[in-house]
Amino acid sequence: MTLITEGKLTAVIQGTFFVSSHPDATMSTVLGSCISVCLHDPAVRLGGMNHFLLAAGRGEDSGHIRFGVNAMEKLINEMLKAGASRSRLQAKLFGGARMSANLADIGSANAGFAESFLRDEAIPVLSKSLGGNSARRLVFTPSTGHAKMLFVPIDSLEPTEVPQRRPPARVEAGTVDLF
Repeated sequence: MTLITEGKLTAVIQGTFFVSSHPDATMSTVLGSCISVCLHDPAVRLGGMNHFLLAAGRGEDSGHIRFGVNAMEKLINEMLKAGASRSRLQAKLFGGARMSANLADIGSANAGFAESFLRDEAIPVLSKSLGGNSARRLVFTPSTGHAKMLFVPIDSLEPTEVPQRRPPARVEAGTVDLF
């Protein structure tokens, strides 16, 4: 975790989180099946964002921040260390898309985990954009709690088809091409 102490745009990538009260700080991420939880304490104008990949892990790897329970605990704890009050925390949730019909619905499991965790911790969810099959681009201003989310068109995520080059014509021995 990094406490952002200057006004800059910070990319919150998978398995990370940031906290800031700087009035000009912003955080951004792009989500598919992953989840970002944006927390805000309006009284101290402090906020934070995480980005987790899976609801839970197994074995030795289960303590990593890329898993929901760890990402949530670390974000909340850092918010409290920076001056937030647990009773004033407010949340906004984003992500949890089903990015491929051929794969397990990880996004739904992630969204369910995040909603359940916040409900169990009595942190109100002010707004959310979960599920569907589109990626999301998210920008969060931690000092105000303002979040702006845009759907990313599905065709901009898929690789563009590269035209296939025709193999060169076979030239029979003894012939000459002139240009």
